[in-house]
Amino acid sequence: MKTLCLKIPEAVDARLAATARKTGQSKSAVVRAILDEYLSQGKPAAEVSCLDLAGDLVGCVEGPGDLSTNPRYMRGFGR
Repeated sequence: MKTLCLKIPEAVDARLAATARKTGQSKSAVVRAILDEYLSQGKPAAEVSCLDLAGDLVGCVEGPGDLSTNPRYMRGFGR
């Protein structure tokens, strides 16, 4: 069995200790059970693209199509 060390807030440690006492298990056993249950759910990490996040904003702005490439629009910029 591998060893894992981690830091947890005092409040989480208190809840973990209370659960361990209530179930009659060690804190390590409680953490192993919780991790096993969480990891066995098999939910893959959500793969979300920037387009998915901002999809409702795509195409909502009107203006010239060559704004970023036409030097004419840069005249006087920064003055």
